[in-house]
Amino acid sequence: MRAKSNTTERDRITGLVLGGLGVLGFSMSLPATRIAVGEIDPWVVAFGRAVGAGLMAWFYLRLTGATRPTPAQWRRLAVVATGVVVGFPLFTSLALTTQTAAHGAVVVTVLPAATAVFAVLRAGERPPLMFWIASGAGLAAALVFMVASSGVTGAAAPTDLFLLAAVVLCGLGYAEGGGLARELGGARTICWALVLSLPVTVPVTAVAALAHPPRSDTAGWLGFAYLTVVSMFLGFFAWYAGLARGGIARIGQIQLAQPVLTLAWSALLLDERVTILAIGASLLVLACVVLTQRTRGNGPAADPAHPPASLTTRT
Repeated sequence: MRAKSNTTERDRITGLVLGGLGVLGFSMSLPATRIAVGEIDPWVVAFGRAVGAGLMAWFYLRLTGATRPTPAQWRRLAVVATGVVVGFPLFTSLALTTQTAAHGAVVVTVLPAATAVFAVLRAGERPPLMFWIASGAGLAAALVFMVASSGVTGAAAPTDLFLLAAVVLCGLGYAEGGGLARELGGARTICWALVLSLPVTVPVTAVAALAHPPRSDTAGWLGFAYLTVVSMFLGFFAWYAGLARGGIARIGQIQLAQPVLTLAWSALLLDERVTILAIGASLLVLACVVLTQRTRGNGPAADPAHPPASLTTRT
């Protein structure tokens, strides 16, 4: 009984660390997207980065000799691809052609809540009441901070609708991918989703590039490279593995710190000002994240064929 308890605690800690690394990588996605779409067509940015990451994923799967997914897993991978390979990159790219990264962070703040909801609907998780209270407090703190710091008026602009669509699809992709990572591993989950998307992402990228040939300075291409290598590829290695080990709803709440980190990157890369309010809000949000990690309730449904302990042999 003690061994089982220790394994569970070890998985939670490992999930927390991996999830934190994923959030750190994702936190610069909006500023990098803002930089990239300032010079490159948003359709090229959204689908081109998926093509580049898909090619890297294909090489990774070949090098590791990954077993092909089952038909049921392919169907779930299609959901992952729809959410995180196509949906989130496309709608954030379209939104950030006219909006700032800070404004995008206002709407993306609701992503942890969306992930938790889909964790209940898709992965069968049942977080306790205190989890939802801490999560709601963190969400409220982040929203108040973002609205106060970015001057959002409350009117729903078309760009906000793009961002909301991105959040819903991303939450779905996170929850489905986190559950599937218990069977395939975090790295193979995103890699198979990227490869599955290539028949769509390659032609769309080609058409978009022909219609609007990409011309950019060094900053634009660096932003695009970051989105390809980190946001679309390596970040998911850690993120999906963290969700699988620590629980989708619980680890997903680490994203509450992501908007604050995004503003920090925006200040460094886009010359946006960070106020004392930002520092205070970041401490409050991080405190709520800690509370979500300390709640204990029903975790992911156990699958005898794919026990969580088996994840120690996969990335």
